[in-house]
Amino acid sequence: MPPKSAHHALQLEHERERDATQGFEPKGTFGFIRYLEHGFPSSLVRWHYHDEYELHLTLESSGKVFVGDYIGQFAPGHLVLTGPRVPHNWVSIDTPEEGVELRDMVIQFAHAPLETLAGVIPEVKSILPLLHRALHGIEFFNISAQAHERFMRIRDSTGLPRFIEFLTLLGELARSSDYQLLSTIPMQSTDDDAALARISSAINFIVQNYASQFSMKELAQQLDMPERMFSRFFRSATGNSFTDFVNRLRVNKACELLMETERYVTNICYDAGFNNVANFNRRFLELKGMTPKAFRQQAQGRFGA
Repeated sequence: MPPKSAHHALQLEHERERDATQGFEPKGTFGFIRYLEHGFPSSLVRWHYHDEYELHLTLESSGKVFVGDYIGQFAPGHLVLTGPRVPHNWVSIDTPEEGVELRDMVIQFAHAPLETLAGVIPEVKSILPLLHRALHGIEFFNISAQAHERFMRIRDSTGLPRFIEFLTLLGELARSSDYQLLSTIPMQSTDDDAALARISSAINFIVQNYASQFSMKELAQQLDMPERMFSRFFRSATGNSFTDFVNRLRVNKACELLMETERYVTNICYDAGFNNVANFNRRFLELKGMTPKAFRQQAQGRFGA
């Protein structure tokens, strides 16, 4: 059956959960911009979403990052902007037994004040395209050291000086051309808790069992839904067909194995959950624009191997 653990379910982050003991600034001590920092493990590390934009900078550890329907890897210096209600999570996989004291620096802010400001101050309009792209999640490159300095100034300031630092940082990100969009669709969660629970259960099952052989019909039965209804429901919630979602998840795993191991491509095909090499090669080419072999060669060159 699909997992039902609350730890794995997609959760709306409520204001009442944002207490100072977790690293949030205490309520009443901040204005439009809220700063947060925390270590790992932490109760804040979970698959969740909220109504604010979130600018997230990783300082220590590496692992898996999940933004919308994107699954990738992160390391120190990883800088991502997520839009309102875009589900996300960072899960470290290489931390020492005692954990990490400070892993993340986070800035959260709302949309409406910036939109209003852009309506009366033309200079602010330049950040609106950035905010629109954030509905996909944006990973920025070669700007993390500069952003880290801004984060610290924002953390250590209040009032107008903080707001000026914040706008300056957004302006720098808006001008950056060295970025990639993460989620293939501008994925935003809804207020329907029952629907969230169902789609979260389905996605979690797929993520945890990608290497196994299962069908849409079997998963629909586990969720007590007719197959055709489940197909429409899944596409509406994720922007992808069931088959496309599973294939993309498996190709993502294959990319990881191609970069991190020397296993034969044929073996990686089965490790990633494909049961046919020809189909694996075809799906990989569709999604990555190159063969698995070419991907490995490019990856080796990128990392200086």
